[in-house]
Amino acid sequence: MQVKTLIIGAGAAGMMCAAHAGSGVLIIDHAKAAGDKIRISGGGRCNFTNMGTTAANFLSANPHFAKSALKRYTQWDFINLVSSHGIAYHEKSLGQLFCDNSAKDIIAMLHTEMSGAQLWLQTEVGDISHNGTHFIVQVIKDGTPHTITATNLVMSSGGKSIPKMGATGLSYQVATQFGLDVITPRPGLVPLTFTDDRFKPLAGTALPARITASCTSFDEALLFTHRGLSGPAILQASSYWHEGEAIRTNLIPQIDLYTALRDVRIPMGRKALTTVISQHLPARLVSYLADIMDLSGNLGDRSDASLQSVTDTLSNWDITPSGSEGYRTAEVTLGGVNTDNLSSKTMATKTMPNLYFIGECVDVTGWLGGYNFQWAWSSGWAAGQAIQL
Repeated sequence: MQVKTLIIGAGAAGMMCAAHAGSGVLIIDHAKAAGDKIRISGGGRCNFTNMGTTAANFLSANPHFAKSALKRYTQWDFINLVSSHGIAYHEKSLGQLFCDNSAKDIIAMLHTEMSGAQLWLQTEVGDISHNGTHFIVQVIKDGTPHTITATNLVMSSGGKSIPKMGATGLSYQVATQFGLDVITPRPGLVPLTFTDDRFKPLAGTALPARITASCTSFDEALLFTHRGLSGPAILQASSYWHEGEAIRTNLIPQIDLYTALRDVRIPMGRKALTTVISQHLPARLVSYLADIMDLSGNLGDRSDASLQSVTDTLSNWDITPSGSEGYRTAEVTLGGVNTDNLSSKTMATKTMPNLYFIGECVDVTGWLGGYNFQWAWSSGWAAGQAIQL
């Protein structure tokens, strides 16, 4: 079978590319349905973009690489597409946009947009080669082997996150095969763990916090779990965290606790310090912290300097995780195909202009909150436009 363009991976980026790559497109995936990660995202409502998207919201060895695609196909372009299909949506917080109804609406929209392309599901990819003019790809569909010849090959098979959904390192293997550098992948947007069960007594406790890793801070919710730490603030910081490093936890980013304690020191002086602090933090957390920090005695017995010390301790609690939950629960994969190998305008490799890498397999990883979907839309669009020309 001969096609103009073969796209491997029918996820967000692959489907977007198929919608814009013109005629002669075949998109294949080993899954039973296209867009599986879209379907489960955002609690089933798909956080499909973020209104505040800029290149500053992405991690990459080259922080400038994503600028071209993001500027040429913006969040507003995708929002307009969603609106044109009559899909109702809402802003949840921090610029995050979700479908009112279901993530399936986004998948249906993409199916409509790429209706001119062929879609093969439950198709396994075998050997991939290049004969000097075309890519030769061996696949097995429904138990039957096929040889596909394609002028263009687009790798959009994602990263290694959530292997139970079939995630593999296929794009990295293909990149290496054709001489491209791959920056070592690692889990991103992932809960952090500890070898002991120190936080087991706090499991289920949540509060607003500021989490800092590698000098980058996020003010969002912190959640204690049986295995360690989670919640949006931790997931965000995890992408900047490296094994062996401590994270700094500010438990009172929204509170001037020193002033609050000093102002009630006389009328509430006979109350235990932990009791007063529990008016501002979860009581279970305060009880836990009392065993590892100096929170003993009554409020009235504390000097200004002592109250300042308590405040400083609660806003600068350094914790060193032992690891993360890994790809099993990671929302994204950090690292990937080195952007030095790619054109930022077309997503094609510089040494082989008909070979493209888009989406999560590229060393461009967004923050939590719709940014990674926007990278999928922008990079898929950029490749599709280049192919169509």
